Amino acid sequence: MRFLMALICLLLCGELYAHEEHTKQQAVRLAISLAFDAQGHLWRASEKDGYIWVDSSPDLGKTFSKPVQVNPQPQQIGADGEARPKIAIGPQGHIYLTWTEALKKPFAGYIWFARSINQGKNFETPYIVHQDRAEITHRFDALNVAKDGTVTVVWVDKRDLIAAKAAGKAYDGAAIYYAVSLNHGTSFATEQKLADSSCECCRIALTNKPDGSVVAMWRHVFAGSERDHMLAEIPHRAEQTPVVKRATFGRWKIDGCPHHGAALASGGEAKDWWGYHMAWFDGGNEDSGKNASLFYARMDGEAWVSSPAKKFGNQKNQAGHPALLSDSDNVWLVWRETAAKTNTVMAMFSSDGGRSWAAAKELASTADKADYPQLIAHGQQVYLVWNTLKDGLQVIAL
Repeated sequence: MRFLMALICLLLCGELYAHEEHTKQQAVRLAISLAFDAQGHLWRASEKDGYIWVDSSPDLGKTFSKPVQVNPQPQQIGADGEARPKIAIGPQGHIYLTWTEALKKPFAGYIWFARSINQGKNFETPYIVHQDRAEITHRFDALNVAKDGTVTVVWVDKRDLIAAKAAGKAYDGAAIYYAVSLNHGTSFATEQKLADSSCECCRIALTNKPDGSVVAMWRHVFAGSERDHMLAEIPHRAEQTPVVKRATFGRWKIDGCPHHGAALASGGEAKDWWGYHMAWFDGGNEDSGKNASLFYARMDGEAWVSSPAKKFGNQKNQAGHPALLSDSDNVWLVWRETAAKTNTVMAMFSSDGGRSWAAAKELASTADKADYPQLIAHGQQVYLVWNTLKDGLQVIAL
C-alpha cells in the first residue's frame, strides 16, 4: 500500500523516471551548467554527440564563442534532468568541469574531471576522479570550487552496497563519496566516504561556509525508507570523521528514488554567518496525510531556526526542482512549474534572510520543453539562467 501511494504521488508530480532514462542519449540535451568568471563572461558546459563542449558569452548569452571540445573520445554522458555536466571557475581563472560517463552495466558510471588553465582555449586531458574503477554506480556528480581554490567533487557511489551484498548483509540505498584537490585540479586525493544510505538518483547540493568549508545536502534513506535529507560538512582532513545531521523531517516513505534533489545556500556572511537556506520536494505519506509540496526552511546547523518549514509552489502544476541563492540577507528562490505544454519559472524573494517572503511571481515561460532553472551571480547582480527548447537560453537579471 505504501509503495502504491508513493507511485501515485510521483505520477501526479511528474517525477517518475526510469533509471535508464538518465543514461540514454537524448535527441535534445537541455541540461547545461553555467558560471560567471571574474570579468563577467558567462561560461557554458553542455553535451552533444557524446562530447562535452564549453563556450562563453561576453553579453549575457546573446552571443557565444566557438565551442571547445573537452573529451577526445565520445562517451555516453549523463546530461538530462538531475544529471548534467558541471562547470566552475576558480579564483585563478581556471575552468573546471565534471561529468558522468554511463557504462555498459545498468546504472554504472565514472566521474570525469577536466580543466583549462588558459581561459578556455583548450582543456587538459580528462581523467577519472575516483580511484575505484569497478563498473558500478559512481554518478550524480557535484562540483565545488572554494575561494582558496580547493576543488571538491561529490557523488553517489554503490561500492558499499556491492560489498554488503557480497557479505550477505543488508544495506539501504547507496553512499555519498567525495574527493578533494588541493593543487587546483592537477590531481585528487583518494576518495573518502561521507555517509552511507543515500538515495540513489537525486542531485547533491553543495555550498560553502565563510571559511571555505564545503557542505553537502542530499536525499537520504532513513529507517522505514523515509526519504528525507541529510546535511554534512566535508572534513578538512581525511582522518576526520564527518558530522552528518538530519536536515528535513517530512518522513516521506517511498521504496524508490524520486529524482528530485534539494537546493542549498549559505546563510549570512563572515561573522554574521548563521547556517543554511534549504529548499526541497516532499511527496507526503499516508501516515501523516500530507500532500506533495516544495518546502523552504532555515537551519543553523543544530536545530531549526524557522519552524514549521514553509510550503511554496503549485503542485497542480508539478512545482519542482528549486534553486537558491543568497547574498547576506537577500535570498532568491526559483522553481519550475508545468501546465499543459507550458513551462514556467516562478520566484520568491526575501530581504530578511528567509524569515519572510514576498509573494511568488512568474519570471519566464516557454511553450515547449525546458531545463530546470538555475541561479548564478556576478558581483551583486543575480541572474536566472534557464535553457529552453523553443526560446533558447534565457538570462534574466533579478
